[in-house]
Order: sequence, then C-alpha cells, then structure tokens
Amino acid sequence: MRLTENVVAPNVVDAGDMLANARRTTDFLKSLAHEGRLVILCRLSEGPATVTELEQVLGARQSSVSQQLARLRSEGLVDYERDGRILRYSIADDRARKVVAMLYDLFCD
Repeated sequence: MRLTENVVAPNVVDAGDMLANARRTTDFLKSLAHEGRLVILCRLSEGPATVTELEQVLGARQSSVSQQLARLRSEGLVDYERDGRILRYSIADDRARKVVAMLYDLFCD
C-alpha cells in the first residue's frame, strides 16, 4: 500500500450518519432536559407508578404531570398498563433507563 492512498479507518462514521445520529441524540436528550420529566424518569426507574404517585413526588398538579407523561409517551420513553381506571407508568426505553442510572451515579449518589 502506498502512503498517498486514502485509507478510511473501519470505525469512522460517515459524516451524514454522524449528523443523523447527532440529531437523534439531541432529540433524545431534549426529552430528558426538563426537570419534571427527569424526576418522572428517576421515579419510574425505581418501578411503575401511577399519576397520583408522580404528582406527590413532583409536588405538581395532575394536568402538569399528565402533560409531561404524554411527552415521554410520544417519544417512546415511557408506557403504561391499565388496571381498571388506574394507569401504571413505567420506563419503556432501555436507553432512558441507562442514562437515568448514570445521571443518578453522577449527581445523586
């Protein structure tokens, strides 16, 4: 092989892929970059919770908690199971669970 040949390292990401990955990552981080949503995810990392339980943790009104849960659901980060009239929310995205655990280790431990 001559030194003047262009050689691409096997782990180098294409610039277009890098931009798409960065966009996807920033969208994900924007979902977490809200105090209420982050507290919800922290609480849900301990196990499923109802809206009422999340209201108590956040000290917020039901409408505010529901709005944040709707955003997290639309982003695929949380999901719920219905038990009669009660909805139990849980983390649905393993990336969110891992990031919340890492943030806990960095800032809460």
